[in-house]
Amino acid sequence: MSMKLFVGSLGYDVRNSDLEEAFAQFGTVLSANVIMDRDTGRSKGFGFVEMSSQNEGLAAIDGMNGQAIAGRTVAVNEARPKEDNRRSFSGGGGGGGRGRR
Repeated sequence: MSMKLFVGSLGYDVRNSDLEEAFAQFGTVLSANVIMDRDTGRSKGFGFVEMSSQNEGLAAIDGMNGQAIAGRTVAVNEARPKEDNRRSFSGGGGGGGRGRR
């Protein structure tokens, strides 16, 4: 089973190929994606790397966390599942309004 890693504190000039190259020493990199800002096209300073197995992912965390990529020390850990940020507007609400005097 593959393992997805979060890579934080990336320099703004780091690209997908840089991540892939840095993590390949720990095993097969299935994907490497630097997250880019839609409006500016500039890196948001973090990305995700998917390793082909959990053992390779753990080795990559141990080997890369605290190491430099393109001159910046990065933080690497297991990616957490994306949270559902949708808000439900159905159901009862709170009262609001003015208090009585």
